[in-house]
Amino acid sequence: MDDVLTRLRREFEADDDTFLLKLRGNLEWDRDAFSRLEQAMRATCELYQGCDQLDRWIAEGFYEVSRWVRDWTSHPNFPRPEPDEYYDACIERLDDLADWFFRGVHSYIEPHTWPDL
Repeated sequence: MDDVLTRLRREFEADDDTFLLKLRGNLEWDRDAFSRLEQAMRATCELYQGCDQLDRWIAEGFYEVSRWVRDWTSHPNFPRPEPDEYYDACIERLDDLADWFFRGVHSYIEPHTWPDL
């Protein structure tokens, strides 16, 4: 559990070599870094599924990431070398993870496999 939350905190704080740092500082959408962020968020959702109380820093992170990434990358000058469908799927994934975290369950019918992005 501590390992997952440590990884998530690094991502949310935009530490070195994280998705958010590259996105904000370099205007670079790093696919591998996005996968690390998404996996840390998904693992955290699994940990907190069904919990009645949420840690504020995690809740704030899920909220901010699910909104900020969409806003930042929707600017017309943001470089988008991948097809639009890829970015749309990633934004949808962040929304789905935020929804799962806040509601305690995801909206997919089990068994559900989260496709790689």
